[in-house]
Amino acid sequence: MARPESGQHWPSHILLLGCGNMAGAMLARWLDEGLPPERVTVVRPSGKAVAPGVAVLTQLSAPVAPGTLVLLGCKPQQLATVSDQAAGYVGQGAVLMSILAGVPIARIRAAFPDATSILRCMPNLPVRIGKGVSILKADDAASADDLALTTSLCASLGLVEWLDDEALFDAATALAGCGPAFVYRFIDALAAAGAQLGLEPAAAARMALATVEGAAGSAAMADRPPADLADAVASKGGMTREGLDVLDRTEGLQALVGETLRAARDRGAVLAALSGKAS
Repeated sequence: MARPESGQHWPSHILLLGCGNMAGAMLARWLDEGLPPERVTVVRPSGKAVAPGVAVLTQLSAPVAPGTLVLLGCKPQQLATVSDQAAGYVGQGAVLMSILAGVPIARIRAAFPDATSILRCMPNLPVRIGKGVSILKADDAASADDLALTTSLCASLGLVEWLDDEALFDAATALAGCGPAFVYRFIDALAAAGAQLGLEPAAAARMALATVEGAAGSAAMADRPPADLADAVASKGGMTREGLDVLDRTEGLQALVGETLRAARDRGAVLAALSGKAS
């Protein structure tokens, strides 16, 4: 599939079916970027307010207008419940974008058979500050305009990566979707290790956070891969090299991260099965 060019424009209306942490982060960023709140409706059983000017409904009671982007932001296990209530109102002219982890396009299509096109998206939490990653895959019914609209929306959230093979979606989700949580754990581990060496815990936490932020920023700006950057500051016989030798052991960091991503990826298949049982 050709990668559509990005460019900022807003759909005539955005309807969120569910507004949890991830969907809420996406919406908050879009509002910050200039999305008019009067173009947004959120459906959530609690009826809890989302943001000034954004309409909130406890359930749908009228057909979704053509030109609406429907963001499916519930939990994977809630797909059957949400589709039972909402699918009859989502018809031709509506583009549905799902952020349900582990749920393939075919299952979303079965749940919302009348939507014009289905797009699968997996964002991560840094989308809230425009530094996220959005993994995307569209069904065959998606038009060039649908692809361009989705790319535009997600480009305002950070990096956009389209996949040609949906079978790789769980792997990409494990890396980019789950990755921030793994980095947060590393930051905590770095701080805790510093405290174990005698540093005051709060100071160690501040240093660990600033170190990871600075290293990530410099890696993003560099014209060479992170491995080269690490070697460039690791002089033979020096402190950095001594520490890298521990991380680079056969059973070290790469093996641990590989095991971590495989566990997260494999959970995607379990989530897909759960969503199927609930259907």
